[in-house]
Amino acid sequence: MSESGEMSEFGYIMELLAKGKVTIKNIERELICPACKELFTHPLILPCQHSICHKCVKELLLTLDDSFNDVGSDNSNQSSPRLRLPSPSMDKIDRINRPASQRRSVGWRGHKKILNGWKRNSLTPRTTIFPCPGCEHDVDLGERGINGLFRNFTLETIVERYRQAARAATAIMCDLCKPPPQESTKSCMDCSASYCNECFKIHHPWGTIKAQHEYVGPTTNFRPKILMCPEHETERINMYCELCRRPVCHLCKLGGNHANHRVTTMSSAYKTLKCNGERAKEEAITHFEKLFEILEERKSSVLKAIDSSKKLRLDKFQTQMEEYQGLLENNGLVGYAQEVLKETDQSCFVQTAKQLHLRIQKATESLKSFRPAAQTSFEDYVVNTSKQTELLGELSFFSSGIDVPEINEEQSKVYNNALINWHHPEKDKADSYVLEYRKINREDEMSWNEIEVCGTSKIIQDLENSSTYAFRVRAYKGSICSPCSRELILHTPPAPVFSFLFDEKCGYNNEHLLLNLKRDRVESRAGFNLLLAAERIQVGYYTSLDYIIGDTGITKGKHFWAFRVEPYSYLVKVGVASSDKLQEWLRSPRDAVSPRYEQDSGHDSGSEDACFDSSQPFTLVTIGMKKFFIPKSPTSSNEPENRVLPMPTSIGIFLDYDKGKVSFYDMDHMKCLYERQVDCSHTLYPAFALMGSGGIQLEEPITAKYLEYQEDM
Repeated sequence: MSESGEMSEFGYIMELLAKGKVTIKNIERELICPACKELFTHPLILPCQHSICHKCVKELLLTLDDSFNDVGSDNSNQSSPRLRLPSPSMDKIDRINRPASQRRSVGWRGHKKILNGWKRNSLTPRTTIFPCPGCEHDVDLGERGINGLFRNFTLETIVERYRQAARAATAIMCDLCKPPPQESTKSCMDCSASYCNECFKIHHPWGTIKAQHEYVGPTTNFRPKILMCPEHETERINMYCELCRRPVCHLCKLGGNHANHRVTTMSSAYKTLKCNGERAKEEAITHFEKLFEILEERKSSVLKAIDSSKKLRLDKFQTQMEEYQGLLENNGLVGYAQEVLKETDQSCFVQTAKQLHLRIQKATESLKSFRPAAQTSFEDYVVNTSKQTELLGELSFFSSGIDVPEINEEQSKVYNNALINWHHPEKDKADSYVLEYRKINREDEMSWNEIEVCGTSKIIQDLENSSTYAFRVRAYKGSICSPCSRELILHTPPAPVFSFLFDEKCGYNNEHLLLNLKRDRVESRAGFNLLLAAERIQVGYYTSLDYIIGDTGITKGKHFWAFRVEPYSYLVKVGVASSDKLQEWLRSPRDAVSPRYEQDSGHDSGSEDACFDSSQPFTLVTIGMKKFFIPKSPTSSNEPENRVLPMPTSIGIFLDYDKGKVSFYDMDHMKCLYERQVDCSHTLYPAFALMGSGGIQLEEPITAKYLEYQEDM
């Protein structure tokens, strides 16, 4: 079965489980270890994708070592009570001593032939060959052996559900209660313990770090939140290898065993495994709805053309009918001629005869040449759908032989321009790509703009500010085109990007701050000088903030800039400040300052209530310890839990100088987190302040040079 087929099958099974169409009891045989014939305990995933208990793997490896080292022993096949193993034969010993290439080609000829680890020579790393009891094939565990196997947490969770269903009404008791214990109401995933309501309140008091622990309903399955790579134990699992069908870390991709393998993000693999069927249905419905829209549009156009032709023809018939109606009224001309013929006066007859002759001649000629003024048949308006009917009859799933490219959401961004990055599973098979983008407008559906690209990234310029754009890409091989990738939605900043660097002269303290050569990154270092000044730091005081500003001021217009605050930063203040206020700050003592003296936008005590309504010449917000702190406001809740947000990866500041307003944005979602009025009577500068360890990196504008740097990386 192909990988996509396996993913679809797994996703279908998980969908049935989610919908309750398959009960836990119906999958009991899938929860039994093929070695011990009991429910799985800490199952590990073998390279052949079968699972086995952790203790069964260890017992089997011990059994193999005993059978290899003690060939003549009668007791070597009794070392494990779970799995009865035959004594090793000479054929088995011969297989163990063969080279790896020959030994793997032999496979499982018997029902349970078991191979031990082998060593070619002292220079060859030991690799463990393990017999999978599920498929009865030899699998190579590599140099790390069982340490390189992943724990099957999904299967472990299902087994736990089965055990809970089997125990039926058996309750999970509180782990912290004094005897007799009470029934637990929740379990803490961080503490790996279950609590009743009273014990949970005691051990997770409000306002402490433990109050932020993750808790669920009563359970005995406490699995770690973060999966770590078995090959690189300090790295988190963040990618999925589609070739090996296992999760990997970025070091595995950069220089490990998966360097040349095709990988995808964990979120993409999760969606692929779990949502293939629903996504295929949604895409099919979308395509058919587009066909229906086209048919409705063509139907309306054809009916409109028929109605227009019908009206034109009726107008012509009406005119012709009125003309011949007049001729019919001239039928009295015959009687008039007969009366003229009775005239006996020669002069009078001659006078009337010529006029009468002309009238009779004209009437006769009109009757002889009568033709309808317009075509009476609508044969030209018969719709021919034979070709389209044939094409619709052949409608099937798309198959062009070219995989669909995928836009890399992590490497795609928008700032002054938009950078779109994508990867193609079969990059060498595509001659070029077409990047499409359009502005999303609720009122009108905008048409797609197309750009042909030879590489796998492109910078889009001249996008409108404060707008939302959709991007998608497709691959071309000759005249064959792949389907379009999934759309990526990005939001442009609310104003043009303001470019500046950190000012190394105005107020810059090189004893506390470290500025790089490009002047786009600053770090705060608490070093020896701080220790020397420690005797001046008293109770109720803290060391002063170290300020640094942008080298360009703002006197008019709308401007936007962005930066990243390092996660390890203790306390950072960011915002804008007027030139006169900066002079006041930079002239003040720098060693120790009272917390009630240093007033900012309302964070420090003594200034919060006084600055609600006044428009001040500066606005700074506090960021630190991976949190974004929203200042107090009279129009919103001032509870601490409502004012503390997770720190965004990148933070943007929007200054509307003419309206006197400054706003702070989460750049990842281009969402406004906080805004307030600011006094713009003087020149305003981007202002930053650091205390303790911290770092600030200005966002680099997206240019062609930036793209070249990304490609080199």
